[in-house]
Amino acid sequence: MKKLTIKSWALDDRPREKLVAKGKSVLSDAELIAILIGSGNKEESAVDLSKRILNSVNGNINKLAKLSIDGLTSFKGIGEAKAISIITALELGKRRQFEVSTQKPKITSSKDAFDIMQPIIGDLQHEEFWVVFLNNSNKVLAKEQISKGGLTATIVDVRLLFKKALELGAVGILVCHNHPSEKLTPSNADKQITQKIKEAGITLDIKLLDHLIITEKAYFSFADEGIL
Repeated sequence: MKKLTIKSWALDDRPREKLVAKGKSVLSDAELIAILIGSGNKEESAVDLSKRILNSVNGNINKLAKLSIDGLTSFKGIGEAKAISIITALELGKRRQFEVSTQKPKITSSKDAFDIMQPIIGDLQHEEFWVVFLNNSNKVLAKEQISKGGLTATIVDVRLLFKKALELGAVGILVCHNHPSEKLTPSNADKQITQKIKEAGITLDIKLLDHLIITEKAYFSFADEGIL
């Protein structure tokens, strides 16, 4: 059987032409991925193959972005080049989301902080601990990764954290880390490091405003829960 390429489809079924004629917003996720891969296999069109790939992650684009090259090439019709195209496109989408989030210069709530940091650490498979440094108007001066750990824990150097805060002239900070397990309940270690940072901040007159635990879709705020 001849390979089913996009060029062999009826004009109305071609996602590239559909995009040009009707705009990108009318295309389904599968049609967008089909444009990336260009062709399917002997049994499936590019769109059908894309649908099958999406079905494997329950239609979740964030889960699709976590698939490795090996994971994608396990689908018949997806070679390394096509897998790299998918990964590249999704990474560009993530970076675009990050750029949009960095345009919000002021934090007035835990949700603001989540919106800024979720694109950076929300879908990682390992823990990272970040600090957001703020001026006296709660405008973001900088964001910095303080530590990077394994799947269960990260080591935080409080001295390094406050060294950077002093260099920036920050009067407030908020800290955050992700839980790859998707569990939002703070551990004893989370509570201990929060208290340690808070106490060090009091000495230096730099206020710890919040500690967020971030997952892919949700967050836990120490300040909102009244345990800061």
